[in-house]
Amino acid sequence: MRAVVQTVSSASVRVGDEVVGALTAPGLLVYLGVTHTDDAASAAWMARKIWTLRILADEQSASDVSAPVLVVSQFTLYGDARKGRRPTWEAAAPRPVSEPLYGAVCTALADLGAHVEHGVFGAHMEVSSVNQGPLTVLLEH
Repeated sequence: MRAVVQTVSSASVRVGDEVVGALTAPGLLVYLGVTHTDDAASAAWMARKIWTLRILADEQSASDVSAPVLVVSQFTLYGDARKGRRPTWEAAAPRPVSEPLYGAVCTALADLGAHVEHGVFGAHMEVSSVNQGPLTVLLEH
């Protein structure tokens, strides 16, 4: 499992004309990708890591300040562009594997106490954000 975590002052995700998830207070924008070997333990680990990562102001975590988290599915995090000019997506898990694990990360974050917003799995989404810092961290499990 791979996540790109960004600190943001605001963020939103739109599908068509509808905003399906939004952060109106400072928090974390998370792009999440799933690979073939991921499982429930990977999802639990990732949720804990995101929630307790000390990357907000004064080295605080989202859990310290009850910061909201917007999680967006992003299979392209497993794109491989080392050969040729067209990336391959072979390392990304197929929907029957990745969709439940994406949901498991969102659920685990909520169970830890996070206010979780999310996109629509598999949809074409428009993501807008105002990055703070900017600070971006890549997490991998």
